[in-house]
Amino acid sequence: MYLVEIHYRNARNNGLGNLSVLKKNAKSISKWTLLPGKPASREILKLMALSCAGLRFIPNIAFNFEEICRSPDKPLEISCVLAPHPGRESRSCLPPLFGYGIRLIPSANRCEEVSKTSVFLPPGFPVRRPAIGSGNSRYFVLGYGSRFTAHSGSDDFDFNDHFFRIRRFESLFCTDAPLTDPVAFLLRLHYKAVRVSRYPAIKTYRKLCDLCSVHLDLDTGPWVEKEWNFRGTLENLRIWQKRILVPVLDAVRHVVDASPFRGTPLDMQGLMLFDRPDLVVPLKFFPRFIRLLDALFPQMQFVCAVSKKAASALPDELLLKRLPLPNQDPPQTGRQAPRIPKGAVLLIDVDGRLPNLALMKLSRHYKEQGRKVVLARKSAFEKKAAIVYASCIFSSPSSQRVIQNLKRYYGSSLIAGGSGIDLQMRLAEGIEALPPDYSLYPELGDRAIGFLTRGCPFHCPFCVVPIKEGPVRKVADLRALLEDRKRSKLILLDDNLLSHPEAEDFLEKMAALKVQVNFNQTLDIRLLNSRSAGLLRRIRASNVRFTRNVLHFSLNDTREMELVREKYRMLGFTSRDNAEFICMYGYDTTLAEDVRRFRFLRSLPGAYVFVQQYRPFPGGPPPRLSDFLDEGADRLIDELIGIEFTQNMKSMEKYYRWVSKQYAIRFGTLHHKLVDTIFRYNNRHTKGRYLATLAGTRKPAKNALHC
Repeated sequence: MYLVEIHYRNARNNGLGNLSVLKKNAKSISKWTLLPGKPASREILKLMALSCAGLRFIPNIAFNFEEICRSPDKPLEISCVLAPHPGRESRSCLPPLFGYGIRLIPSANRCEEVSKTSVFLPPGFPVRRPAIGSGNSRYFVLGYGSRFTAHSGSDDFDFNDHFFRIRRFESLFCTDAPLTDPVAFLLRLHYKAVRVSRYPAIKTYRKLCDLCSVHLDLDTGPWVEKEWNFRGTLENLRIWQKRILVPVLDAVRHVVDASPFRGTPLDMQGLMLFDRPDLVVPLKFFPRFIRLLDALFPQMQFVCAVSKKAASALPDELLLKRLPLPNQDPPQTGRQAPRIPKGAVLLIDVDGRLPNLALMKLSRHYKEQGRKVVLARKSAFEKKAAIVYASCIFSSPSSQRVIQNLKRYYGSSLIAGGSGIDLQMRLAEGIEALPPDYSLYPELGDRAIGFLTRGCPFHCPFCVVPIKEGPVRKVADLRALLEDRKRSKLILLDDNLLSHPEAEDFLEKMAALKVQVNFNQTLDIRLLNSRSAGLLRRIRASNVRFTRNVLHFSLNDTREMELVREKYRMLGFTSRDNAEFICMYGYDTTLAEDVRRFRFLRSLPGAYVFVQQYRPFPGGPPPRLSDFLDEGADRLIDELIGIEFTQNMKSMEKYYRWVSKQYAIRFGTLHHKLVDTIFRYNNRHTKGRYLATLAGTRKPAKNALHC
């Protein structure tokens, strides 16, 4: 996000006015905007920070509304015009320029959002909510007051503070607001870059070392050694070097924290605000400070309040630098439906994770009639379509909302089916018998998809198959699925292949044809025998993308684990093999049973877990969770997080989150070891909100900051 304009009314020092960094018809903004070094400029920096903070965070910034309002009985109104960054963000659903407004009411000590009726924005100007709490790097704002201190000996790198985003500019409002401990941060960055060779840390650390050497006359060569005394190094620096390093390292720390998925975090776009940076160091070193910031953050927008003498000390080539704005054309998004010719057949794949076989057969049917067929993902609203089919696989709330929106638009002309809507609805027999139209999903490449058998002899109450498919039966031939061997890979959708009497013959043909198979819906390991186990070892069983060998099984309870162990031995797997066990949770197992399942699978060589939450199908039984946790929950959770699988732990993280929420509901608190495990590697920037909302079970309490 870049800030293009700010408008204000009833500001204590500035009254009514505005500031714009965009020239008329310009496609770029100034990288450096210098304001006079006066209290009025400091106030504008605060107004910028407030306009970017948003309603959820403003009450927690350390200031009184009356301090910034000229007339205490009138509201302070602030509106800003923002621009999304060129590149990834400008291709999102955001317009090229958008506005946002807030109103601070001193008499009531509250703030509110100014909607599209903001007096500062042109009629019809797009309005969006840019609150920094809604994202981590998209709306990145960092600010520094003229005075600040640094933590000494400790700092919070775990995002336990829900309000860590406003700490980024807290020193604009509070002179005692501490910045990052430079020693603690350098030690952390050094560990990631030098000791464990993390790519983003390497790029950041090398750039920091190189630029500090150039602009601060530091000998950073020893900084890349495996062991280095950073505390002693920083203590021996000259005063002006220390004063520059404190805010610079704080800025680097926050940019790195806000860019957990970027290879080059320092190239991130955003807004940095500085009040009197010329007071940080003597005037003769001030240009070094600014040049260092400019080189470290090439795409960052800076707004600084500086003295006239300090401004004149800066080189013109730096002050003339520009940052590009996104094109002013309406953004295009990948979610838009394709334009279709009049009278075409529109097929909508609402929520499929795999190519939709029913839609592929419908496509074949209509193309053989000479009709035009268009596929849309998730949703599409096209008046030109003559016939509209929507296939919904899951009965999740999001899928049902999509279907309801489609029904409102198309009315009775929409034909909606799939397991998420109607378990009895079928394709006409003539259409079901057709081969699929593979051109509908060109990403399949040389992969075939389909069923050899349908149905299952068992009647598990949580499963949709007995109701939807009935008893097991053969429905196709292997060569037909492979289109007479035109395709060498097969995504097999069979519900329970091994339960069919001819299962071994099917496996024999797969092995003879040397076809790679993804047993997508898992195999029932309880039905294995020595012959079928040997055949499975001959078949190249793969994942759905056919990038590695893996067999898929399921283990949904603890009732037959010894039988599973006996059958698993038949496969002769070692730790070098891959056997994925799908484990359903959230239906009727207890935490003790889940832990027992996971520990059992950890004991099988080559086995690992992929967990899936139970989602009732239409008319299916609800979850039975009343006994999931008992008084031994703490011990069981400690045991749970101690079970380490060599792969797929991101799947397990979802289960950890679910258990954590159940624990919060049951006991009214969080299990902090479990929370630390959840945020050890991923989404660390969301940890504070997770703690403040008790795993999403309550609204966060207001926590005003005080100097």
